[in-house]
Amino acid sequence: MKLSEKIKSGFTYFEGGCGTILQSKGLKPGELPETWNILHPDIITGMHYDYLTAGADIIKTNTFGANILKYAKDDEQFSLSGVIEAAIANAGEARVRAGREDAYIALDVGPLGKLLKPLGDMEFEKAVGIFAETVKIGAAAGADAVLIETMNDIYEAKAAVLAVKENCDLPIILTCAFDESGKLLTGADPVTVVTVAEALGVTAVGVNCSVGPRQMADVVKTMAEYASVPVVCCPNAGLPRVENGKTVFDVDPQDFAEAFEDIVKGGATILGGCCGTTPAHIKAMHDLTVGMEFSVPTTKTDSLISSYTHSVAVGDKTVLIGERINPTGKSKFKQALRDHNIDYILQEGLTQQDKKADVLDVNVGLPEIDEVAMMKEVVTELQAVTDLPLQIDTTNIEAMEQALRLYNGKAMVNSVNGKEEVMREVFPLVAKYGGLCVALTLDEGGIPDNAKDRVSIALKIVKRAADYGIQARDLIIDPLCMSISADPNSANVTLESLRLLRDEHGLNTVLGVSNISFGLPNRDLINGTFFAMAMQNGLSAAIMNPNSSEMMKAYYTHNALRALDENCMEYVDYAVNFVPDVKAPVQGGKTSDTAGASGEAKDKNAGADNEAPLVTAIRKGLKDRAAALTEEMIKTESSMDIIDGYLIPALDIVGKGFENKTIFLPQLLMSAEAANSAFAVIKETIAGNAEGDGDSKGKIIVATVKGDIHDIGKNIVKVLLENYGYDVYDLGKDVAPELIVETAIKEDIRLIGLSALMTTTVPAMEETIKQLRASGCPCRVVVGGAVMTKEYADMIGADKYCKDAMETVRYAEEVLQG
Repeated sequence: MKLSEKIKSGFTYFEGGCGTILQSKGLKPGELPETWNILHPDIITGMHYDYLTAGADIIKTNTFGANILKYAKDDEQFSLSGVIEAAIANAGEARVRAGREDAYIALDVGPLGKLLKPLGDMEFEKAVGIFAETVKIGAAAGADAVLIETMNDIYEAKAAVLAVKENCDLPIILTCAFDESGKLLTGADPVTVVTVAEALGVTAVGVNCSVGPRQMADVVKTMAEYASVPVVCCPNAGLPRVENGKTVFDVDPQDFAEAFEDIVKGGATILGGCCGTTPAHIKAMHDLTVGMEFSVPTTKTDSLISSYTHSVAVGDKTVLIGERINPTGKSKFKQALRDHNIDYILQEGLTQQDKKADVLDVNVGLPEIDEVAMMKEVVTELQAVTDLPLQIDTTNIEAMEQALRLYNGKAMVNSVNGKEEVMREVFPLVAKYGGLCVALTLDEGGIPDNAKDRVSIALKIVKRAADYGIQARDLIIDPLCMSISADPNSANVTLESLRLLRDEHGLNTVLGVSNISFGLPNRDLINGTFFAMAMQNGLSAAIMNPNSSEMMKAYYTHNALRALDENCMEYVDYAVNFVPDVKAPVQGGKTSDTAGASGEAKDKNAGADNEAPLVTAIRKGLKDRAAALTEEMIKTESSMDIIDGYLIPALDIVGKGFENKTIFLPQLLMSAEAANSAFAVIKETIAGNAEGDGDSKGKIIVATVKGDIHDIGKNIVKVLLENYGYDVYDLGKDVAPELIVETAIKEDIRLIGLSALMTTTVPAMEETIKQLRASGCPCRVVVGGAVMTKEYADMIGADKYCKDAMETVRYAEEVLQG
């Protein structure tokens, strides 16, 4: 039976942990686990055998860290191909010994330990290439599936999935590591993970690592509510601690198994374990759950798009798509494109976000610019400063593909139509990268002048999309609206089309609403009323100007009247902040056709009215604007006044948002980058005039411990500490204890930050702390990482455990400034 069939017919069981078992067999601190595929094949084979006899159906190869960052292609003893081929051979041998020819071998692919640009320094395509090297070897060696696990960044997960899709046809199982708040490191919630994973075509999706089984139950339940593919759950055996230099966990097999009752009831059907679990855990869990009721995965009908943090559902409540990032009819925007003024484009996006747009349309098509390059840059830069989903709006197929490939989430795609040539170009891209595709009701015969024929084109598009594996839920029909100044009946045709598409065919719809008033004076008056009529007739999403008070009034009042606004709270918030404009009279006492909107509501979340522009620029991650403002300010203010009066307060605002879970890692890092741009201007000025007020607040070492190459957390801490004025000695990754001790003594360091991602490298962290204490170095040690807890930190002798980068900054302030 194929794995894709097996997982839909009954419970399927993964193996449990690997690293902690190898530690119990003698794996030394800092030693790479994958080398044991070659050095100790009998132990690896025996581990797989024990899991198979305990009830596991899928072997996880000992290749979690097997990539070209760790293993060179031409290494004589431990080449990448040698390590992976040995791992799969060991798994195959275990399968034979156990008499389990029905079992499957999953190539285990873990994270690279790097943040991708724009948050980190690794290019997206480089990440795809690194994963591809591993996948090609594993597929050729005989893997039955690819398990992409412990992903804490949905963008890196996308890179890994594309690497698999582009180099083999094996089933893809994706599991991510959620924290206690139910989010990934970079902010994605469970629905977003499902949305992106299914858009990319994974075979199953779920959660692993980070926490114990009871803490995973809610995440599993949420994923199962939205997933059309099977849901996976592979938790840790609770929390880790150190005993006699080895990592052990606090949930025994029986407790582990009992916790799975709620997980199975929540909808998980592929079950297993992660750190700290053993064959005994898997057997107990298997025996308890195998007789439970199996939840057959069902196809869901939710139409979802997403950014890298959250999803937006297209359904009863009209989704607002901001139209301002588009050169059509906008001379200033056209000039910004010609001048490569990215800051102007970002400001347009942020302004629409402040005005409550749900999605941003992105169209950068001008004949005189390189649309492909500009689209890639704008999409990347926009996603660095806003977490709103984007609509990729272009007729340039290359620009569309490049944008969809680089996009972090599941985008809207604008557009396809009923022309066969266009469908042949666009649908393969949507099928590969995912997306909610706008479908225009026109074809080779043009735009029909009646609703019935427009609906017929829509149904033709739906049918053709199915040939590419694209479901109706991933199409949103645009029945088109033309100006009533040219065709007085055009609004009636469009409204009837909306009604038919909703009531008779259950299809979602979208319109470029303002097209209805083209050529007329005071267009907002027509736009607002037509928008209300369109919503009443079933409009699912509107491409519109969120700065238009007439349209926003129609939106909020419609939602309140249609019971789409619980307790009218959104309307009340809008109404109490609404300030009518007073239009200036012109000749004859009439009002100007070009006068502004009739009123606007203040956005209480857009920052205080008196917030300094530099604070706003840093808070919103606008690095070019932050640098330009600092260049002006430093002409009249001292560097320390700028740092203490603007930069640090801005970072504190963002930092508190991060701690309160209202701001996520990408926004935190981009604000830090904007602050860095301002700091760079200050440093250059200080160097030029010998101004003496730029002293460091203290020296700190950061390092990822011996044997661990995952430095995401360490790098984030470094960036923030530097922004708060500390000199940071970054010793890198896989750092020997001796080097840390030597540097601490030589540089008279008072605070050291140590990071570890894997359970197998925590003993190296403990050894580093022991050597620091033995040396007499009077420093404090703060530790962090995915496997760390306060109790764990106390046991290995650390002074402080910090759960995230901002807490580390607070501790540094306490130690070095207290």
